[in-house]
Amino acid sequence: MHTKDFSAPSVEKLYIEEEVWDQRVDNFLFKRYRNVPKSHIYQLLRSGQVRINGKRINASYRLRLGDIVRIPPIKIAEKSVSYKPSVVPANFFTFKKIFEDDALLVIDKPGGMAVHGGSGISFGVIEQLRAQNPSWKFLELVHRLDRETSGVLLLAKKRSALVELHRQIREGLTEKHYWVMVQGEWRNAKQHVTLALNKYVTATGERRVAISNGENTGTKAMPAHTIFKLQKSWKNFSLLDAELKTGRTHQIRVHLAHLGFPIIGDDKYGNFEMNKQLAKANGRNHLTRMFLHAHALQITHPVSMERMALQSPLSKDLQKFVDQLDHPLQA
Repeated sequence: MHTKDFSAPSVEKLYIEEEVWDQRVDNFLFKRYRNVPKSHIYQLLRSGQVRINGKRINASYRLRLGDIVRIPPIKIAEKSVSYKPSVVPANFFTFKKIFEDDALLVIDKPGGMAVHGGSGISFGVIEQLRAQNPSWKFLELVHRLDRETSGVLLLAKKRSALVELHRQIREGLTEKHYWVMVQGEWRNAKQHVTLALNKYVTATGERRVAISNGENTGTKAMPAHTIFKLQKSWKNFSLLDAELKTGRTHQIRVHLAHLGFPIIGDDKYGNFEMNKQLAKANGRNHLTRMFLHAHALQITHPVSMERMALQSPLSKDLQKFVDQLDHPLQA
């Protein structure tokens, strides 16, 4: 009987990001190593070969933002999932580069494109970039943007750069700003929102986030802090700058919806009737996606340690919507 070899040359250390916050460690490993038997994963956990922050944990441990997961050498079985998708698009999308060197790649992500494959999407931004640059030995997302969100997206071309940038994010050393258009007339020039969030799953199996009501929902409430600054207002709309002090899933969207100022075009937390009207509009005030754009990101370069200000102008479709609000008669 042939015994599969699950040994590999080196130990791997992973830094836990927001997207997998509160997942059980066994489920996290099952998804990461789909072709490794669950029995082997459990054996690694029981024997203490998988450690978090240097400590032994059991299979039910829930991951926390900033955790360092030590994973022992694991060799995927021969029929493992390929690094690249099996279906490659005939024409690659040409991404606009904001900055690039040996350690970093910063692009201007278009709205409507997922950053990675999954959930019915086989070829996201990261898969396209890897396929376009087969000579690159390493390329990983430093952070993520929702599919409908456009703007500054940061990727690491070296693992050391990824580790350093994750440290900066964990310690609050980065600065992220978004432009967002909401329904309604926003009054405050500057407003801090510090409402904690809870993740939950809908009856149809979709993941959602809601303002924490302090009750036990089975998940720990996540502190969340957003600073909103009014940029411009019209009769029915307001343009805001949203600064993220924490990076929770759907943080801006949920905070604004709770305050009664939903993001226009938001298909999860927005005003669905208004979204339909905007999508059907001919010419004036036409919008087919969520008005959320990552326009500025400040980081310290992981190698040179110089402070960097990365910026993306408002995308054409969102700029057109603003222009039509400024000039309503020029449809």
